[in-house]
Amino acid sequence: MPYIRVTVSDPDLAPARRLALAEGLTDLAVSALGKSAARTTVHVHPAPADHFFVAGRPVREATGAHVEVSITAGTNSAEEKGQFITGAYALLRETLGVLPPVAGVALYELHPESYGYNGITQLDHYRHTPRPAPETVEGGGRP
Repeated sequence: MPYIRVTVSDPDLAPARRLALAEGLTDLAVSALGKSAARTTVHVHPAPADHFFVAGRPVREATGAHVEVSITAGTNSAEEKGQFITGAYALLRETLGVLPPVAGVALYELHPESYGYNGITQLDHYRHTPRPAPETVEGGGRP
């Protein structure tokens, strides 16, 4: 159940761009990280441009952007996380245009007993989620 926060240095970010970021990051959470779209939350946070700095200076010639993703520790490989980071950066460029040289994407891995939703931890969610039955072949054995 990823929680994705996108901070963008454009307080007037058009609704169509906010939607494109939300849909694109949700799709990426599903395709790169194998997460459930129904359990993915995206929070697009437009910030005043004069609140976004790189190297101690305001970003003026580009749209500043940063993506932070909370995921359950141990649920994704380094390759999957790399695919998400690459895809998220490409989505930012495609949606926002020119970015500063340090537009970032960060994945925070939280321990399943310290992270949850709807009042239960991820650990409890995993304990109570039925596992699929092993596939069998004719004669009752496993393939």
